[in-house]
Amino acid sequence: MSEAIPLRVLLVDDEAGFTDVLAKRLRRRGLAVEVAQSGAEGLRLLRERDFDAAVCDLKMVDMDGIEVLKVFRKMVPAMPVIMLTGHGSEEAAKDGMQAGAADYLLKPCDIDELLAKLAAAVAKAKAGPA
Repeated sequence: MSEAIPLRVLLVDDEAGFTDVLAKRLRRRGLAVEVAQSGAEGLRLLRERDFDAAVCDLKMVDMDGIEVLKVFRKMVPAMPVIMLTGHGSEEAAKDGMQAGAADYLLKPCDIDELLAKLAAAVAKAKAGPA
């Protein structure tokens, strides 16, 4: 009997403390997580490896999360991207949805809610266009 291949997730956020904790929590739940500490690093990792989904912060120092999302959508159109945003930035997150994000969550996010959104987004992407 073969084991299921873990979900491969690219986590893009410039807050090292946040990404360290979130990556550990996701790995404990069986996901394969790569961390990028900037938008540029996220783009580099996406060029080098395949991912099932990405989780991207909206506000980063080097690149706006919407910019990163738009480039991700051009590079791998079928890969779902979930945007993370701080409180008070719900409007910006909705802009992300219009730019092609699969969903968004407020930081700090509930790990179970993030897992559910990742699973739903990946399942929808694998099912193809409706």
